[in-house]
Amino acid sequence: MPKILLCFPEGRHKALTMSYDDGTVADRRLVAIFNRYGIKGAFHLNSGLFGVPGRLSEEEAAALYAGHEVSAHTLTHPTIARCPKEQIVHEVMEDRKGLERLAGYTVRGMSYPNGSFNEEIKRMLPALGIEYARVVQTTGHFSMPDDWFEWKPTCHHKDRLLERVDDFIRLHKTQYLYLMYVWGHSYEFDNDGNWELIEQFCERAGGHENIWYATNLQIVDYVKSYGQLKFSADLSFVFNPAASSVWLSVDGRIVEVKGGSQIKLA
Repeated sequence: MPKILLCFPEGRHKALTMSYDDGTVADRRLVAIFNRYGIKGAFHLNSGLFGVPGRLSEEEAAALYAGHEVSAHTLTHPTIARCPKEQIVHEVMEDRKGLERLAGYTVRGMSYPNGSFNEEIKRMLPALGIEYARVVQTTGHFSMPDDWFEWKPTCHHKDRLLERVDDFIRLHKTQYLYLMYVWGHSYEFDNDGNWELIEQFCERAGGHENIWYATNLQIVDYVKSYGQLKFSADLSFVFNPAASSVWLSVDGRIVEVKGGSQIKLA
């Protein structure tokens, strides 16, 4: 029986993703830095606050975030754990509607406004079309999440960012999947006067062939595609009913299982 491990696309074992909230005008500079170094991320936006002083307009946001993920952050950024269920439904669904108009695709992720959530809200989100939600509590490590609706990042960008990315780059044990997930607000770089921090981070993190640079939702979709694979009982073959490819390590050999295909593994 072969030994099979999930890999990231192209057989990689490391992934990097970013997560930034609120859609302020400082995102212009942040997105430009990400694009320069090939870094990908999710931008969690309040569609009801477009055009408020200090925030982007809807028209600018549509173009700015091309190549990244537009994600929900509720319509008006309330502390939702204190809100009635009816208000939570309104805040999430109306935010999705507004964001989908500008993005042109289904918005299926979010981050909790003010970091506010509880177990009841987590249970509500799948019925509202949300497939992951990021929290503000961090892990300090590079493991994959065990709860997509309480997705804990590795760190905030103020928390030993350059030290952590150096540790991440040095990771080499291919029996593990490593994920570095950084979150924050772009306006913090203005407030703290330290744009060089994220510039240095992206310069160090970008351009590595063994790292998959992905949005939050791309990671969710990929892991879910892996979960849909249909393995034979003896692991001699596998069928992929999804549309996109999944990569596996089979006895140390990298194998691509293309969407809609069945392949032999042993």
